[in-house]
Amino acid sequence: MQTIDPKEISVPQLFGHLTGAVGPRPIAFASTVDTQGNVNLAPFSFFNVFGANPPILVFSPSRSGRDNSTKNTLDNVLEVPETTVNIVDYAMVQQMSLASTAYPKGVNEFTKAGLTELASESIQPPRVAESPVQFECKVIEVKPLGTEGGAGNLVICEIVKIHIKDHVLDTNGAIDPLKIDQVARMGANWYSRANQGLFEVPKPIVQLGIGIDQIPESIRLSTVLTGNDLGMLGNVEHLPTAEEISKFVSEHLEIQKLVQSGNQNEVHKKAHEYLVEKNVNKAWKVLLAKL
Repeated sequence: MQTIDPKEISVPQLFGHLTGAVGPRPIAFASTVDTQGNVNLAPFSFFNVFGANPPILVFSPSRSGRDNSTKNTLDNVLEVPETTVNIVDYAMVQQMSLASTAYPKGVNEFTKAGLTELASESIQPPRVAESPVQFECKVIEVKPLGTEGGAGNLVICEIVKIHIKDHVLDTNGAIDPLKIDQVARMGANWYSRANQGLFEVPKPIVQLGIGIDQIPESIRLSTVLTGNDLGMLGNVEHLPTAEEISKFVSEHLEIQKLVQSGNQNEVHKKAHEYLVEKNVNKAWKVLLAKL
């Protein structure tokens, strides 16, 4: 057995041990606004509920372990002490992951992740319309836990409104754990899904992904591709070149026939197959293929 003094290892090593050991962790998909009304959306897995009377939940946007910078979420709740916390289900996990990209302040992650803003009833930050359960919260305290990189900041919230979609309720009006289909964070790139086991979602690239808003409309509005598919497509730094696409098509007779058919749905189905295999580059080549 290894015995570790947290003070004797690096912060990234310690973070890896903590997140690898303490899991699965629920995900707070938090929407906030600054005083200028700019919307920010980001996920946090240092999160849980801590009481029902009053109803309290807490999440923690940590300082960056790389440069000690603070999250836009933290900056925003210090300016406007309100937040929505939206529960993440499997159908939106790739879009949630894309929203965790470190886009510059002022960039709306709802737009980048292809998610829908839904006006809240009691507070300014919008809800995530796709989320099965949405909490409107007043921030009652922000408690910093340190000043160095990796330090947490407890955002202590009182829930003032709860919105639950009907399709996740059982016949008694309670939330059905199978119907809500929540996902939770494990260590590294791993997640868990209720009754489905573990699955992997590669972390967003260090460079900025193009975002779902930059995907051509004919692809973005596909009736075949899912939100998770679009999230994976949006998490690339750049698209394959014309030369790469041409070479790919010339080497795959099946793709040539698909493109010749002009059947967009069949092209999208093939791209979806590649995305199921986590082969995003091939999916993009299929989608952009021309003869």
